[in-house]
Amino acid sequence: MRYLAIDLGDKRTGLAVGDDVTRIPSPLTVIETSNREERLRRIGLAIQEHHPDALVVGLPLDMAGTEGIPARHARAFTDQLSQRFGLKTHLVDERLSSYAADLQMNGTGLTRKRKRARRDALAAAVILGAFFESQ
Repeated sequence: MRYLAIDLGDKRTGLAVGDDVTRIPSPLTVIETSNREERLRRIGLAIQEHHPDALVVGLPLDMAGTEGIPARHARAFTDQLSQRFGLKTHLVDERLSSYAADLQMNGTGLTRKRKRARRDALAAAVILGAFFESQ
C-alpha cells in the first residue's frame, strides 16, 4: 500500500509519501497556507499525483498523552479528509516529530529559514515512519 502522511499545522502542513514494501518515508513538500479549503485543495493535488491508498495524519497529543484542542482539530480534519477523498485514514501520535525533524537537519549547514521550510515535510516523514514501525 502507498501512503500520504500529513503533519497538519495552522500555517504550514507537511506532506510525505511512502509504501509498506520499502517502509521508507520520503518528505514531499510543505503547504504554506492558513486557509483550510486551500490546504484541502493542495492535499487533493498531492493525492492525484502520488495515488496513495490511505492517509496517515499526525495526532498532536500533549506530552502526557492526552488530547487537547489541537488533537480534536486534527481528528475533525481527518474526518473531513476521509469524506472528501474517500481514503482510509490513520491517526498517529506525532509527539516530538518536529524535534526529530530538527535533529535530522542539525549539521546540514542549512539556514534557519531553509530549515523552517523543510521541517514540516520531514516531520510528516517521521510520522509515516512511526506508522510503519507500529504495523
